[in-house]
Amino acid sequence: MIRTSFAALVFLFLQASATAADRPNVIFILADDLGYTDLGCQRSGYYETPAIDLLAAEGMRFTNHHHAQNCQPTRAALMSGQYGARTGVYTVGGIDRFDWSQRPLRPVENVTSLPLDLVTIAESLKSAGYATAMFGKWHLGEKDAYHPAKRGFDEAIVSSGKHFNFTTNPPVEVPEGLYLADFLTDKAEDFIRRKKDEPFFLYLPHFGVHSPYQAKQELIEHFKKKAPAGGHHDPVYAAMIASVDESVGRILALLEELELAENTIVVFSSDNGGVGGYTREGIKQGGDVTDNAPLRSGKGSQHEGGTRVPLIMRWPGVAKAGSTCDTPTIHVDLPATFLEMTGAPAPDQARDGESLVALLKDPAAALKRTAIYQHMPGYLGAGKDSWRTTPVGVIQEGDWKLMEFFEDGRLELYDLASDLGETKNLASANPDKTAELHTKLKIWRAETGAAMPTPNSGASTGSAEEKGAKKKGEGKGKGKGKGKVKSQAKA
Repeated sequence: MIRTSFAALVFLFLQASATAADRPNVIFILADDLGYTDLGCQRSGYYETPAIDLLAAEGMRFTNHHHAQNCQPTRAALMSGQYGARTGVYTVGGIDRFDWSQRPLRPVENVTSLPLDLVTIAESLKSAGYATAMFGKWHLGEKDAYHPAKRGFDEAIVSSGKHFNFTTNPPVEVPEGLYLADFLTDKAEDFIRRKKDEPFFLYLPHFGVHSPYQAKQELIEHFKKKAPAGGHHDPVYAAMIASVDESVGRILALLEELELAENTIVVFSSDNGGVGGYTREGIKQGGDVTDNAPLRSGKGSQHEGGTRVPLIMRWPGVAKAGSTCDTPTIHVDLPATFLEMTGAPAPDQARDGESLVALLKDPAAALKRTAIYQHMPGYLGAGKDSWRTTPVGVIQEGDWKLMEFFEDGRLELYDLASDLGETKNLASANPDKTAELHTKLKIWRAETGAAMPTPNSGASTGSAEEKGAKKKGEGKGKGKGKGKVKSQAKA
């Protein structure tokens, strides 16, 4: 049930006579596992993304934007505006997905469905009179009250896991042989056409370019003829990116056709870093399908290759065409940004993000906060005895990034301005900056109630979802992900 505050009721009264033109539409397109350099406008000389490149040419690219190391915590933050330290969603599935029995720490129980007491950005915009829809990968609980249709979306069709012969929740008829990205775009276009005369919020979270690596054959054949460039080499993966780009192009073309482009904000991003960079890290069975260079490592890591992602925003009349912003930003900022963009009332709950509207108007503007944070109190494997990440906390303040590894207390300090690839640990050479950032990181953990891993006693872990739900005072969620996963691409 949508929770409508007194502020929301006042807002609705004041907006009763407003037309759609008074409030911008918002379209948020999210790719899955698309790496930082996997776009033409982000240095790729192999992948072809003309529509997304056009979006960047007409809007602003945020070059220092971060999401979580894998998809579920990012999606929870994007919907709630809260860090995983508050929601309890810090990874994918239960903690037994990877065998940590021989590691020194016991992971914190992970919450796998977005807590029901949190107001989503869709609920906030719906309370402000926006028509809302979501088509694609939800990954925050699909049963009963956790389904997006019960979390503020007027219309919601969930689908992920396959790119061909896929199923949907709720079940809908799908033409045989249809590619998932095309199906989701069909639904998005239909929604836009039906809601063109009222303000709308469309969330289009593609399953592409997540494994299994499946693409349309004609696109695969096209990329087979191209020479690899900059570590980008896989024609199937390139074809998947092309399908996501086609989706963006179709949405942009429809906005022009319906004369909605000038009053529609279009946002494009990815949920985490690309599946690549593991070979350089010595990670076994990493499966580099792409390369995030010059960033270090890839999906599942708290190094830049795992968390730094493309973020592009086109807001005609506000964001200067072809502009860039290098201020550090993060997932929790997007709900705050959408609230300011639309004038919707903020929910009565903790909000960790800061609106980026000031940066869209002036990329040199200063935000109120000084740092962004990550909290990963668990393990992500990549085959037998190989890890993409062990428990770690991160603070980034300006160009300085500090990582605290919880197993042994090791601190790593990087100056990203001069060392984007995180090759030189400056912790010993710069003890004052290290101590300063470490203190701030510990204060942030205390303020957010971040749970910490505990010594591994070898005791049975039990049910991650049930324990996580009890700890956070929630209802029971899906409880997915109890089996061991051997391929890092699964999470």
